[in-house]
Amino acid sequence: MRFQRRQLLGALSLAFGSSFVLGRNQLGIAAQTTTPPTSPPAGPADRHELTGGTEMEKVMGIGGLFFRAHDPTTLAKWYQQHLGISLTPTSYDQPVWQQEAGPTVFSPFPETSDYFGDAHKVWMVDFRVRDLDKMAAQLQAAGITVKIDPQSYPIGRFARLHDPEGNPIELWQVAKPGAPR
Repeated sequence: MRFQRRQLLGALSLAFGSSFVLGRNQLGIAAQTTTPPTSPPAGPADRHELTGGTEMEKVMGIGGLFFRAHDPTTLAKWYQQHLGISLTPTSYDQPVWQQEAGPTVFSPFPETSDYFGDAHKVWMVDFRVRDLDKMAAQLQAAGITVKIDPQSYPIGRFARLHDPEGNPIELWQVAKPGAPR
C-alpha cells in the first residue's frame, strides 16, 4: 500500500502547489512559497490550448458521483446518517448536497492496484473532513470500523472505512498550512 499512497501524494501535490520528492525509502517535500490570491485568476496552468491555439473548455469540478448499489435507498440513508451527505432531491425545488470548496484529486489507478482493498471494487471516494479524530469517534460510536493511518503526511491525515456494501471510503483531514506534521 506504500507505493499507492505515494502515487496519491504525488497527485495531491499538484492540488497544493508543492512538489513531492519521493526517494526509495523516504518521503520529503519541497514546498513552494506562494501567497494564494483572493480570487484565482486564470493563469497559464489553467489554460489548455488545443491544436491551432484555441483555448480548451474545462470542467469546473465534480457534479455528482454515481455508482451501482445492491440497495440504493438503504445505502443513501447510511451516507446521510453517518457522513452527513444529503439524499438526492426528489424534486427540482429541493437543494442538493453542497460541498465546501477545497482540493479534489482525480486519479485513475491501475487495474491491479490493491489500494481499494477488494479487487472487485473499482472505485473509492475520498471525503475531506475538518477533524479526523472526531469523525472517526462518531463513526466508531455507531459501530462502524474505522482504521486511522498512523502516518501523518505533508498534505494531511487519512482514515479508511467501508460502507455497508463494502465500498471503500477514505477520509482526509487536509493539513493546515504551517501546522506541525
